Amino acid sequence: MKQLIFFILCLCTFSGFAQNGMNGADADYVKANYTKFEYQIPMRDGKKLFTSVYVPKDQSKKYPFMMDRTCYSVAPYGPDLYKTALGPSTQFLHDGYIFVYQDVRGRWMSEGIYEEMTPELEEHKSKKDVDEGTDTYDTIDWLLANVSNNNGKVGVWGISYPGFYTTTALLSRHPALVAASPQAPIADLYRDDAFHNGAFMLVANFDFYPGFTNRQDDKPTQRRAAHKDLGTDDGYDFFMKMGPMKNTNAKYYQDTIRLWNEMLDHPDYDQHWKDRNVLSHLHDIKTAVLVTGGWYDAEDLYGAVNTYKTLVKKNPKTPVYFAMGPWVHGGWARGAGDHLGDVDFGSATGATYRDNIEFKFFSHYLKGTDLDLPPVNTFETGLNQWKNYKTWPPKEAEEKELYLLPGHKLSFTKPVASEDSFDEYESDPANPVPFFNGKTMDMERTYMTADQRFLADRKDVLSYQTDVLDHDVTLAGNIWADLKVATSGTDADWVVKVMDVYPDTAINNQWTGKDIQMAGYQQMVRSEAMRGKYRNGFDKPEAFVPGKVTPVNFELQDVLHTFRKGHRILVQVQSTWFPLIDRNPQTFVDIMKADESAFKKATHKIYTSKEHPSYLKVRVL
Repeated sequence: MKQLIFFILCLCTFSGFAQNGMNGADADYVKANYTKFEYQIPMRDGKKLFTSVYVPKDQSKKYPFMMDRTCYSVAPYGPDLYKTALGPSTQFLHDGYIFVYQDVRGRWMSEGIYEEMTPELEEHKSKKDVDEGTDTYDTIDWLLANVSNNNGKVGVWGISYPGFYTTTALLSRHPALVAASPQAPIADLYRDDAFHNGAFMLVANFDFYPGFTNRQDDKPTQRRAAHKDLGTDDGYDFFMKMGPMKNTNAKYYQDTIRLWNEMLDHPDYDQHWKDRNVLSHLHDIKTAVLVTGGWYDAEDLYGAVNTYKTLVKKNPKTPVYFAMGPWVHGGWARGAGDHLGDVDFGSATGATYRDNIEFKFFSHYLKGTDLDLPPVNTFETGLNQWKNYKTWPPKEAEEKELYLLPGHKLSFTKPVASEDSFDEYESDPANPVPFFNGKTMDMERTYMTADQRFLADRKDVLSYQTDVLDHDVTLAGNIWADLKVATSGTDADWVVKVMDVYPDTAINNQWTGKDIQMAGYQQMVRSEAMRGKYRNGFDKPEAFVPGKVTPVNFELQDVLHTFRKGHRILVQVQSTWFPLIDRNPQTFVDIMKADESAFKKATHKIYTSKEHPSYLKVRVL
């Protein structure tokens, strides 16, 4: 989601995914081969949702529906104005489908009041009990009855927010919905986009909501929201000068953005957020599902992985497929997918997904073509190869502990030191560790693989490294950090980063940036933050007792990565990561309402002893 994602998805919506291999010839093909219709489709409570339908002019056969429900606009509006491309990729356009695009309730030209990640209902006792599931059901019913020459089958797809609407389409449980692909779906708004383990994702959210909030009422409009010119490209400097989070309203928003205020008012995982977790509703699903995500999706990696895991667990008889590649948010739908930043993936992984996974999945369930698709299709970074499994994580993966040891060592061997050995550093909110080496006002997507050597001189970043590996080590599945810490303050953030350190003999590739050397490169593989006050539950913040050894455990999410022979594994621990996440005052306060006076330096300790071991729990193939 957020600023970069808003731009991407608007581009996808307004231009019809022009980046995914479609071109000007496809724009001509759309006009020559499809007729566009616009409808206001009535819902059971009387509200009408604006819907654009593109029907093949060739009426010699019946076609299935492919539907995308979106909060990012189905523009262009007007029966004579056409999208330049249709469907998830150019293959769908030329194969022939009835394409449906709908503004969801409360957005753009649809009636109703918009709710961010509409809370879904388990029961619908009256016509007033509506949600995205009922809106999808009513839309499908209307389409089947009113659009001629359809074959009675419906497929739904969408990325990010439209991925969430694809997940909720499953909750319609409409018998005509036979295939759905939630792609980078938001599953739990608190965990996906707003707060990562309680730490607020500042740079991703700050400029998203002004551009997203084009209306907050029941009045349909084509008006787009305006982005505020902040006058700088230096996000680090900008957000430091902005000061505490409460200044976002005092200096910029003036309490005019309801959705922004909902985040400021709900820093804990309270009922507001629990209502916006769709995972608990994913039962009794009969529709075939293809869940898609990217290993380097900084927004909704959690949503993709956990949507898949929940569907498989709660619907064991339903066909559920999983595809994960080396992509940023939505990266499989556009471009080659052959690199990210300096890191080369060796092949056009995006095209492989679009041609051999996505298109074949929908073609099978909507048109009856053959399908030979393994349940799990994942790209293994490091070795740069596609791997297939029956389940995810692979059953063959063995849980192991990777220990932080005295002397800044990292090893699968337990610590033997009996004394309370530890490393310590001073964390200063007035001098936070930058998340990216360079100026940016965005959540720069390449930070997910970026070289971390720019932090070598920081005294507030602890590093733990293995010896040179004498064999390949493949991690497959989620990573958990199990830290034993102490702090002189009453709150603290803990950021853990896992890196692949290249040997000094590594050579540059065609994507290596200027002034970068792959020799000794410290490639980020996985990273995540934890707001310490939520260590015992995101719904119950709890202060640290200064000086007391305290366990802090949190998930870094899933990977499939091979650290090759001759490389090293490096783990870093720090307590600021700015402005990717907001600054923790390191005093136990409501951070969203804190004054500058609450921000204090603090000394943090990471324990590495036999009595108090700190380690990562990993799954090793």
